[in-house]
Amino acid sequence: MTRELQFAALFALAAALMFTMTGVATSGIIAATGDPLTPRFHQTAVLLADNRVLIAGGMRANRAVEASAELYDPFSGRFSPLASMHTPRVGAASALLPGGNVLIAGGSSDSESCLAAAEIYDMAARTFRAAGAMSTPRCGALGFALRGGKVLFVGGSRTSDGGQQASAELFDPATGRFSPTGSMRVARSSFAGAALSDGRILVMGGWSAGSYPQRTVEASAEIYDPASGRFTSTGSMTARRYKMGAVRLENGRVLVVGGSDNREWQGLLNSTEIYDPASGKFSRGADMSFHRFKLPDGVVALGSGRVLISGGAERAEIYDPAANAFSRAGGAALDGFYFSTATKLANNQVLIVGGYGADPGAGAVQHAWLFRP
Repeated sequence: MTRELQFAALFALAAALMFTMTGVATSGIIAATGDPLTPRFHQTAVLLADNRVLIAGGMRANRAVEASAELYDPFSGRFSPLASMHTPRVGAASALLPGGNVLIAGGSSDSESCLAAAEIYDMAARTFRAAGAMSTPRCGALGFALRGGKVLFVGGSRTSDGGQQASAELFDPATGRFSPTGSMRVARSSFAGAALSDGRILVMGGWSAGSYPQRTVEASAEIYDPASGRFTSTGSMTARRYKMGAVRLENGRVLVVGGSDNREWQGLLNSTEIYDPASGKFSRGADMSFHRFKLPDGVVALGSGRVLISGGAERAEIYDPAANAFSRAGGAALDGFYFSTATKLANNQVLIVGGYGADPGAGAVQHAWLFRP
C-alpha cells in the first residue's frame, strides 16, 4: 500500500472513530502534516501551478517580521526552504500572475510602518525579484487577480495603526508597472472582499478611521467594475465588521463570516451574512459554533460547494449552503488559528499553516495541518 493510501485509510478510520465516540457524523478531519521550517502568522500562502504551496513572510512574534520563504509539497507532506524575499513583510497582499509567478506587495516590515514596495516570486527560478512600488504604502490592503491578467490592489493603511486609504491601483504584468484606478467611496483597512462571478470585485466592512480603542468599523460595501475602473456603493452588511473572512459560494453569492466590531476582543462575532449580487443586498446567515476574527485567509471554498472556516478558533467548521448550517470538523484542534492561512490543494484537501493561539505573547506556532473532506 502506498503512503497516500495508508493516509487515506487512517483518515477514514479516524472519521469512523469520531462518529462512534460522539454519535455525530463529522464533516471532515483535521490532522497534522509536516512542520513548517519557520513559525509564522499573517503570512502569504499561494497555490502554485505545480501544486506546491508558497509560504512567505509573516511574523514570528511581536516585531519579529520574516523575509524567509518555503514550499510545501503535498506529495511528500514536507516543507523545503527557498531564498528569502528582498524585504521582510507581514500582512502583505498577493495575487497569482499569468504564467504562474506570484506578486506580493505592501504589508509591514517592522509591525509599525507600512510598505509600498512589491516583489515577484519566480516559480521557475524559485527566487524573488523586485517589482517596483505602489503609489503609497499599504498595510491591511487586498489584492485581486482580474480577468485579463492585471492585479487590483485596494485600500489599506499608511501605518499599522492609522491612515486608512480609499485609493486603489492596478499592476500590469505586461509592463511591470502600477497605475492608479478609481478610489473606493470609503477608506478601509482590515476589510474583506471577493471576486464575483462576472469579474467585478466586492469589498466590505473594515476599519475606516480612528485608532484603538476608538476605531470606526464599517458595515458599508461597494463594488469595483474593471470595465469602468470605478467603485459604486451596494447594500450594507447587517453588522459592522473588520478582520473577518469572506468567500464566493458556488451559487455566486458571497459568504461573510465573523470579525469584530470596534470593541476588538470584546466584540467578537459568530454571526455570518450572505451577499446576493442579483439584489445587491446582504442577509443574515446561520451562526457559527464559535466567535471568530483575524481570519482573512482562513476561509476556503471546497470543491463540494461547502466552505471550510479554519481561522479564528481552535476548532474548524464547515458551512453547507444547501442546509444553511455549520458543522464542526473532526480530528485535531488547532493551536494556531489567529492569522493562519488555509490553501486549497489540487486534491481538494486544505493546507492550514501557522497562526498564533490564545496567548498572543507566545508568538506563532510552527505547525501545519491538512483538512480532508
